[in-house]
Amino acid sequence: MRRLGTVRLARSATGLHRTWRRSLQVRVVTITLVASSLLVGGFAYLVADNITEIVLDNATSDVRSRLEDGQEYASEQLSNHTNVLEQGLRATLENTVNYLAGGDPAQLGGVVVALRAGNYPGVPPATSPQVDVSGILTPGLEDRVKRGDIAHQFRTGDLFDEGPTKYLVYGSPVPTQFGQVELYYFVPLTRWDQIADGSRATVLATGFALVVLLGLLSGLVTRLVVNPVRVAARTAQRLSAGLLDQRMVVNGEDDLAMLASSFNQMATNLQRQIVRLEEMSRLQRRFTSDVSHELRTPLTTVRMAADLIYAERDGFDPAVTRTAELLHAELDRFEDLLTDLLEISRFDAGFAMLDAEPTDVVPVVRRVVDRLESLARRCGTPLEVTVPDAPVIAEVDPRRVERILRNLVGNAVEHGAGQPVVVVLAADETAVAITVRDHGVGLKPGEEKLVFNRFWRADPSRARQTGGTGLGLSISLEDARLHGGWLEAWGAPGEGAQFRLTLPARAGDRLTSSPLRLVPADASIAVADPLGWSVAIPGGGGRPGEPAEPDLPAATSDTVRATSDSVRAAAGPTGPVPSVGPAAPGGVAGSAPGALTGPREPIDPERSEVAG
Repeated sequence: MRRLGTVRLARSATGLHRTWRRSLQVRVVTITLVASSLLVGGFAYLVADNITEIVLDNATSDVRSRLEDGQEYASEQLSNHTNVLEQGLRATLENTVNYLAGGDPAQLGGVVVALRAGNYPGVPPATSPQVDVSGILTPGLEDRVKRGDIAHQFRTGDLFDEGPTKYLVYGSPVPTQFGQVELYYFVPLTRWDQIADGSRATVLATGFALVVLLGLLSGLVTRLVVNPVRVAARTAQRLSAGLLDQRMVVNGEDDLAMLASSFNQMATNLQRQIVRLEEMSRLQRRFTSDVSHELRTPLTTVRMAADLIYAERDGFDPAVTRTAELLHAELDRFEDLLTDLLEISRFDAGFAMLDAEPTDVVPVVRRVVDRLESLARRCGTPLEVTVPDAPVIAEVDPRRVERILRNLVGNAVEHGAGQPVVVVLAADETAVAITVRDHGVGLKPGEEKLVFNRFWRADPSRARQTGGTGLGLSISLEDARLHGGWLEAWGAPGEGAQFRLTLPARAGDRLTSSPLRLVPADASIAVADPLGWSVAIPGGGGRPGEPAEPDLPAATSDTVRATSDSVRAAAGPTGPVPSVGPAAPGGVAGSAPGALTGPREPIDPERSEVAG
C-alpha cells in the first residue's frame, strides 16, 4: 500500500509539473495567488496585531480608570479606622469590595474586587464575589503593590468553575490611617477577546476574498491574452500539416486583433510562396522524368550503333579503337545515369513500392561482393566478408537491398586507397545490419551529413574510377527508408569511413536498435554510439552498453570532434536524423519529416520502369 501511494503521488507530481510547464494561464494565476496571499497575509497579520494591541490598551485604560476610582473610594471608607484590631474593620472591607464589585452600573459581570492587607497577617482578605483569587494573584505582583507601586499583569485562571478565562489583574496600594492595604481588580477579558477575534476574522475573511478576487481577475485577464495565442498555435499546426487555407478570426482593433491580422497576412504570403515552390518543384520533377524518358529513344539508337562499332573495334586503327572503347564506356555511364534519374523520379513522385519477401541476406551479400571482385582487384583493394554460417532470413526487397550494398561496396572500393574493405553481416531477433568499412581518407567533420545528397562529391577535382552517377547513395537512402530501415555514415580524417545499413527483420516493424555499432571498433578514439554501443581506445576496456570515458591527449581533440559530429549526424535527440538515418516507417520516400509537400503529378509507371 505504501508503494502504491508513492507511485500515485509521483504520478500526481508529474502531472502537475507537466501542467505547470504547458499552461501559461496556470503559471500566471498561481504566481498571482501566491504573491497576493503573502501580501494580504502579511497585511492581515499587522492589522490583527494592531487591533489586538488597541483592544488590550482600551481594556487596560478602562480598568486603570476604575482602579483609581476604587482606590479613592476605599481610602475614604477606611479612613475612619486607625487600628487594624478594630472590630468594624472587617465589615468595612467587605462592604467596600461589594460596592466596588456591583455598585457601579458600568461594571460588567465577572469582575472580582479584592482588598488584602498583606503587611498585616491578622487582617483577613475581603473578596467580592467570594472566590479564591490566590491561584491568579502572583507573589511578584503582590510584592510590587505592597511596595506602593501600581502594577498589572495578564493571567489565565478559573474563578467561577466555568473553564479557563483570561483576566487582567490590576493592583494598587490604598493608604489608610493604620497603614496600607492593597486593592485588586480581576477583570475578565472575554468581551475584549471576542472583539479582537471578530476583528481578526473580518480581516482574514476580507483578505481571503481579496485573494480569490485577484485570482479570478488574473485568470480572466490571462485567458483573454492566452486564448488568441492558443488559437494562433493551433492554426500554425494546421498550416504546418499542409492545411494552407487556415486563418485566424479577427475581432476588434486591439493588439490581439493586430496579431491575428498579421498572422493571417503571413499565412497568405506563405501559402502563395509554397504553392509557387510546389509548382516549380513539380515542373522540375516532371522535366527530369520527361527528359529521362525522352532520352531513352535516342540513347537506344546510339547504343545499337555504338555496340556495332565496339564489336568491330579490332579491325580499326588504334586511335579509332580507343574512341570506340571510350564511347562504349560513356554510354554505359549515361545509361546508368538515366536509370538512376528515373528511379529518383519514382521516389519523388511517391510511386516507389516495396516488394518484400522472406529472403536469406547472406547470398545477397556474397553475390554483391563477387560481382565487385574484379573492380576491387583492378583498384588493388582486398574485399573481406564476415557473414554468419546460418541463414539470415528477413522480409526485404532483395533487388533494393542488393542495389544498396552494390553502391556502398562500390564507394568503399573507390575511396579505400588500396586498403582492405570489410563487409560484416549480423542479425538479432528484430533487425539485420550490414556494415561496409573502408580505411581510406575518411570524412571531414560535417561531410557525413552530405554524403547522401544528390550529386555530392567529397573532392570534385578527384576523378572517378568506377564511373558513378552521383545518385547511388541518394537512391540507397531512399531504399532504406522504404524498408523502414536506417542508413547511416561515420567517418573521420585518416580513420576511413563506415556505412551501416539496418533493416527490420519483419516488414513494417519499427527499429529501436542495431545489431552492429556504427563507429568501428578499430577507431583510435572513444565515442558513444547513439544506439547504446560504445567504442574505446584499443585496450581502454570499452564494451557495448558502457560508454567509455578515456583520458584523451590534446592531439586527438580534432579527431574526437570530427567523430562526435559524425555520430550526432547519424542520430538526433531520439534517433538518427533523416539525412543520414532512418526514415519513419510508412513515410513517403523522398520527403523530410515536417516538410510541406503538395500534390505531385503522377508519372506513368510503364514509362518509369527501371531496368535491373
